[in-house]
Amino acid sequence: MAVLKNETELLSNVIASQIESHKRFGGVVPEVASRHHVEVITVCIEEALAEAGISEEQVTAVAVTYGPGLVEALLVGLAAAKSFAWAHDIPLIPVNHMAGHLMAAQSVEPLEFPLLALLVSGGHTELVYVSQAGDYKIVGETRDDAVGEAYDKVGRVMGLTYPAGREIDQLAHEGQDIYDFPRAMIKEDNLEFSFSGLKSAFINLDHNAQQKGEDLSNQDLSASFQAAVMDILMAKTKESAGKISSQDSGRGGRCCGQSRPERTLWQLRFRMSR
Repeated sequence: MAVLKNETELLSNVIASQIESHKRFGGVVPEVASRHHVEVITVCIEEALAEAGISEEQVTAVAVTYGPGLVEALLVGLAAAKSFAWAHDIPLIPVNHMAGHLMAAQSVEPLEFPLLALLVSGGHTELVYVSQAGDYKIVGETRDDAVGEAYDKVGRVMGLTYPAGREIDQLAHEGQDIYDFPRAMIKEDNLEFSFSGLKSAFINLDHNAQQKGEDLSNQDLSASFQAAVMDILMAKTKESAGKISSQDSGRGGRCCGQSRPERTLWQLRFRMSR
């Protein structure tokens, strides 16, 4: 829950994390998520306004995510936003979840259009061409698992806690890329991703090792898995950049807590700008 002034100045940003509630399940349970939303949403609104130092009457518009996402959780947010907007007779602005990730990059530095964005979140992996703010075209996306889903699933196999992305990244820095995991569709002439095969190869390697009584290093597994993911992302991003006239490349999403995407995409951006 955030309060924004003049489109650029962030006055407050209140987050109600549910990670601890979902850890024991190894992933998000929609019904649990929506019930938590109901419990905290009015509290978050009050805290956001208090932190921003404004009253309800000073709010001039309400923006709310309408999708994509878990339907149950989205309904709670939409109901609260509609009620607030109706009660104060102010505009209600629907926001696409992935567009929100993309445009949030301008809080770090101004975006120059047209641009190509790689969006990597828990449930989505997309390449989006943006000719101007508000004009989005998906040029490539995953056919199966998103990167975040793959990270969480292999993390569960290694006995890591949910969400596993940051922990896998930390382990990867301590290991070596010694396992030859597949880079699916990396040589195909399209801009689509696939991570289901990579996930399955990881699980099969672990299961085979267990059957043989062998111990595998989580550090090396993480380094090899993350190297495969990054190779796929970079190959498709570079291919799309070559096909689409673009002045900039951006990234966004929950999974960007990993450090290697930051370094690798910055290197790509530098090469594209030269």
